Amino acid sequence: MEAELAMLRHFIGQLQELCELYGGSPYHHHHLPDAEPRLLHHQLDRRWCFLDIDESSPEYCSPIMAAGKSRGIKNIDPCKPPPSKKSRKERNQGKPANNDKSAEVMEQEIWREFPEDLFEAVIARLPIATFFRFRAVCRKWNSLLCSQSFSQHCAQVQQDYPWFYTITHENVNSGVMYDPSLKKWHHPTISSVPANIIVLPVASAGGLVCFLDIGHRNFYVCNPLTQSSKELPARSIKVWSRIAVGMTLNGSSATGGYKIMWVGCKGEYEIYDSVKNSWLRPGTMPNNIKLPLSLNFKSQAVTIDDTLYFMRSDPEGIVSYNMVTRIWKQFIIPAPIHLTDHTLAECGGRIMLVGLLTKNAATCVCIWELQKMTLLWKEVDRMPNIWCLDFYGKHVRMTCLGNRGLLMLSLRSRQMNRLVTYDMSSKEWLKVPGCVVPRGRKRQWIACGTAFYPCLSATA
Repeated sequence: MEAELAMLRHFIGQLQELCELYGGSPYHHHHLPDAEPRLLHHQLDRRWCFLDIDESSPEYCSPIMAAGKSRGIKNIDPCKPPPSKKSRKERNQGKPANNDKSAEVMEQEIWREFPEDLFEAVIARLPIATFFRFRAVCRKWNSLLCSQSFSQHCAQVQQDYPWFYTITHENVNSGVMYDPSLKKWHHPTISSVPANIIVLPVASAGGLVCFLDIGHRNFYVCNPLTQSSKELPARSIKVWSRIAVGMTLNGSSATGGYKIMWVGCKGEYEIYDSVKNSWLRPGTMPNNIKLPLSLNFKSQAVTIDDTLYFMRSDPEGIVSYNMVTRIWKQFIIPAPIHLTDHTLAECGGRIMLVGLLTKNAATCVCIWELQKMTLLWKEVDRMPNIWCLDFYGKHVRMTCLGNRGLLMLSLRSRQMNRLVTYDMSSKEWLKVPGCVVPRGRKRQWIACGTAFYPCLSATA
């Protein structure tokens, strides 16, 4: 008994030295009566973080074994920081196989007790591509798309980047989607659209994409992820010329309904209300809006809150319509000189302009921001010069495939075909991998497209 007590006192002395070495409050064992073992155990637990407790090491020593094995405490050089804790993978190396089996059983017990109501919240936050792979786990997970509670969880998740639904030049009847987070192309099919009709994406909101047939007669709305789609009723005004289209939500998500607006150059316009499933004509365009509008059909409408913005020319500027107040406005804004292929964009509630700036043989992609006070365009960024050198002396055409925060630009000439993305927040330019149609060998170029924020719960 005397020997064990002496060894215990020796252990406490070493522990005191470690506490004093690392700035802890000193612990004097000669002040501790032998009748207070609980206090001793409490102090040992508080200071055990200074020891190397790697269980895979033969030098590992627990507080209970310390009285019999004083070698369990390693000498620490005061000039060196305490040793870092090893990762679980490093600790598991060299362990017997039965330890791995017990760990696996432990994980099963943990997941067996996982609350059922949290599964949907976790799955709703998975990447979109991962979710579709997880649907094959069981019937219950496969039926999540029909769950009202799962739809509510999905509505609470905001995607960082929009996806792009695009149409390739050689395959106008089949669209392709680009996921910028994974830098991967997907090839969906829209089963509700007749195969003999060519439809083009013209607008989007809340995870839904609005399509218009090439004859400007029929509208379709679809969620490209879930294939929820429908054909809109026929319009009351028969206008077969080109029209500009915009789309807004009634609330924060598509569950509250949506509205689609088309505008013609002569001032005709109609609004589709998904709640009433009908087209409405709220009035006529006011006299202060100069007609014809001379709409820029290369530029898709920009949506900020409840207001749609359309680009026009002659005079150059923007016309806007508020879906709630039903007020039209016109802004005369001269475009920058030497500008071609320009389109409107939006970033954080700001109206942006993207276009090709061409002078002599030099061409560059530039970004402008609309100044609210002066109603003038101010250049805020342009494509890196080393990229613009590839355009020198070439007749380059540009198509903007998305105008919400992240842009996708299709740049092409006879000698070149390039896709790039531009993040208007971080001002980052990235090249996009080429799109190849399944079972096809030829690299495709994009004809048109639109940006949409993917949402599993959005229904047409």
